Amino acid sequence: MHASTVRSLLVRGMLAGLIAGLFAFAVAYAVGEPPVSGAIAVEEAKAAGEAPAGHGSHADHGGGTVAVEAAGEEEEGVSRSVQSTFGLATGVLVYGVALGGIASLAFSFALGRVGRFSPRATAALTAAAAFTTVYLVPFLKYPATPPAVGNPDTIGQRTTLFFLMILLSVLLGIAALIAGRRLAPRLGNWNATLTAGAGFVVVTAVAFAVLPGNEDAVATGFPAGLLWEFRLASLAIQAVLWAVFGIVFGVLAQKTLAPRAAADQEGRLGAPAAG
Repeated sequence: MHASTVRSLLVRGMLAGLIAGLFAFAVAYAVGEPPVSGAIAVEEAKAAGEAPAGHGSHADHGGGTVAVEAAGEEEEGVSRSVQSTFGLATGVLVYGVALGGIASLAFSFALGRVGRFSPRATAALTAAAAFTTVYLVPFLKYPATPPAVGNPDTIGQRTTLFFLMILLSVLLGIAALIAGRRLAPRLGNWNATLTAGAGFVVVTAVAFAVLPGNEDAVATGFPAGLLWEFRLASLAIQAVLWAVFGIVFGVLAQKTLAPRAAADQEGRLGAPAAG
């Protein structure tokens, strides 16, 4: 694939990531913010109960946010209304653009190497593989938790384990892809895909058993229903992000590559036969 084509796909991937980020932000605001606000309220109520006598709470009725001020604690620098709107939108959109660019490069590598799929189908497969390896597999081992509900002393360790799981999942996904390609001539495409997929599941299960858990990621007594609601919302946000990206980028990639493929085909047909 020509460098100019890769650059064109990169730009379109970032654009598709931006569009997907807009949809993901809508989901995050609609279904993600309520459990986050609920988790913060639980933490604030707990802090209020542990605050020394003589220190009360301050209610921001205009913004609908209750901020508990313990002894010596500074007031919140950024309001929840800003965090849940502008801050959330900025984070999700930047995340979508970055992942869209990376996914477009993965698409450029995968096109024509994972079977005779069209650009649109390859984009869908790339998005599905990225969602599975980058989010779903790490999520199954280390599920998302609301802010301020875990042990703050272990947040660095928990973050390291989560990113380690992402790296391991991506590497195992690449290994499964390579194994499937090498087994295809002997087993056929279908059987090779099943074998490589089974190998990915088995090795991932072993990694789940070997890596330590996050027993202190959720404080004792935190409402189970609120935790479940937050995790479902987190899963929905990522699913929408990657689904929209796969659809939008598939359309953009198809429009970008179809004229080039037609031109190459015409060039081959018009070339004089050798000797």
